[in-house]
Amino acid sequence: MRLIVPLVTQCVNHVMAYPTGMAQDRIPTLAERKRQLISEELREVALQLLAARGYDETTVDDIVAAAGMSRRTFHRYYASKEEVVIQLLADLGDQMRDELAARPAAESPAVALRHAVTVALDFCADHHDPVKTLAVVRLIQRTPALRARSLELQARWQAGLAAVLARRLGLDAGDLFPDLATRMALAAFDTAMERWALSDGAVDPLALTERAFALLDPALEV
Repeated sequence: MRLIVPLVTQCVNHVMAYPTGMAQDRIPTLAERKRQLISEELREVALQLLAARGYDETTVDDIVAAAGMSRRTFHRYYASKEEVVIQLLADLGDQMRDELAARPAAESPAVALRHAVTVALDFCADHHDPVKTLAVVRLIQRTPALRARSLELQARWQAGLAAVLARRLGLDAGDLFPDLATRMALAAFDTAMERWALSDGAVDPLALTERAFALLDPALEV
């Protein structure tokens, strides 16, 4: 039986509305939409099982059995179960960068960066059960392999955000301020996520992030 349940990735449908590399000013073809739907369904099932059973206890065979698909189909979209989670994070990083680029030019660095790094939270709050989102946050934080990969991706996010912030401020790409400001912004976001997980979801992650940025605000002024 196919396991098709609304899961954490419903909040990511907005992040992945278009396959990677597709221009967002054109309508995707039927084949592209079909591939996207299959990719999202596999992701939903995989994240549900990984969060419920644990990373090491869940195999690709478990995922494809629950999804009613073959290993061959799974590997068309994801190289491994780890890649399911990592691709999610990569997509969110792209969304953060795009959000920062789209913020009003007159907005202060602190406000623009806060909106950028919390874009994923905004989507999840609007479109998904926070309990299930929290399960995936815990999965990443409690699985050493996923945590290590997530930190690697955060370094890429930071470089992309710094480049955008430098352009916004008319600064050289190697200027210290964009580099330092984006590192602080991602540290604030990461700390808010950790505290949310440690509280078992008792605190609001968006409120935590806003508090963190309020503390950083003086340092983020040009």
